[in-house]
Amino acid sequence: MKERKFSILLVEDEENLQETLKLNLELEGYEVTCSSDGTDALQQIHKEHFDLMILDVMLPELDGISVLETIRVSQIDIPVLILSAKNTSSDRVLGLKKGADDYLTKPFNLEELLLRIKKLLEKSEQLNTKKSLPDIFRFGENMIDFKALICIGKGRKEFSLTKREAMLLKLLIENENEVVTREKILQTVWGYNVYPTTRTIDNFILNFRKYFEEDSRNPVYFHSVRSMGYRFTPA
Repeated sequence: MKERKFSILLVEDEENLQETLKLNLELEGYEVTCSSDGTDALQQIHKEHFDLMILDVMLPELDGISVLETIRVSQIDIPVLILSAKNTSSDRVLGLKKGADDYLTKPFNLEELLLRIKKLLEKSEQLNTKKSLPDIFRFGENMIDFKALICIGKGRKEFSLTKREAMLLKLLIENENEVVTREKILQTVWGYNVYPTTRTIDNFILNFRKYFEEDSRNPVYFHSVRSMGYRFTPA
């Protein structure tokens, strides 16, 4: 069976660097599509599937951070590696806050870049193989109807769900037994215009325990993982 090639969108306006990276990535066995400006990059990402995006920050037409924001608001869950000459901690924090999965400053070591790409592509493969949830999901004696925005919880009681509650439930369940970071929750549930406090997310988890847990102080399904995030365990 022929092993499939990973596809990479390389967004870099410096011609020599673009050609060098494209050559080296193709030598590693990747399929590479190049773009030289932010507007074109968005057109490419909307018309074709890519396993990874390598994104420069300083681009003509539309800068890389704006490209990244647009992608994440559109719920396109592609791993993004930023390559940037901006190397301050505030620049890196901004890139990661806006939804980048990794950030590498120029000049960089080619071997390090290739290792980071390999790691992110492994993540991309996991995303592609993850099963999507049905409209109705059951665990234990509980039931969630994502379409109707209702759930049946402890004591066979029915609760109404807000759209954000349903989105967070779906995110946690799709990643069952894994810790979902606060950053991932912000990206997926709240987007980039509103940043709730940790307490706000905690309140959502407390609601889930009220709906589904027999003993909210000793949860079976919905767990807070200190300084990391939250985890759903189907039990």
